[in-house]
Amino acid sequence: MAGHSKWANIKHKKAATDAKRGKIWTRLIKEITVAARMGGGDPTANPRLRLAMDKAADANMPKDNVQRAITRGTGGEDGANYEEVRYEGYGIGGAAVIVDCMTDNRVRTVAEVRNAFNKNGGNMGTEGSVAFMFKHVGQFLFAPGTNEDALMEAALEAGAEDVVTDEEGGIEVLCGPHDFAGVKDALEAKGFKAEVAEIIMKPDAVSEVTGDNAIKMQKLLDALEALDDVQEVYSNVEIQD
Repeated sequence: MAGHSKWANIKHKKAATDAKRGKIWTRLIKEITVAARMGGGDPTANPRLRLAMDKAADANMPKDNVQRAITRGTGGEDGANYEEVRYEGYGIGGAAVIVDCMTDNRVRTVAEVRNAFNKNGGNMGTEGSVAFMFKHVGQFLFAPGTNEDALMEAALEAGAEDVVTDEEGGIEVLCGPHDFAGVKDALEAKGFKAEVAEIIMKPDAVSEVTGDNAIKMQKLLDALEALDDVQEVYSNVEIQD
């Protein structure tokens, strides 16, 4: 089906976010540690760990760093006991924002997230206040020029739920989060390697913002992204340059 998911814009924003934060390794180490603690240190039996390790490889993280994080997660080394926590809130014009964190101090983290919202024109919401506007999905983004028919056939055979082509020719494949690893393996076996492959909170509907509101919204998102305990920030707005 056709859509306006704007593949290039999504990819650009993701790359810019990672570069701007300058802390992708720290974020990945936390994710690997927690994934190993929750599901064990074997990536073949722990899809979440495998995804984190794939991202670490893409980020050129040394294997020793990855292994230390796994060891720490499975109890082999002392270290911070990170826990996952999600905050929800509102941005400019009531935009929905989800902030996923990993922290060893909830009191510190909630104070920092609330402060970022308050200083940048937003406000914290209660649990569940905006999460219903998003869906937990596996997402694969393929560059314009990818063979749409062949990819769609491979994706649907692999168990994907939807294939969306945007106006620039980029293709987005969506699947259930628990099907992510299987769909990824099946697509790569047929020669389709996604430019971006991750499990995300995808908004049910996206609103474009421009002008002053876009500037203000970007400032809020930047402030949240800059916090040390923040892993991911999701919003239902698309900011136009």
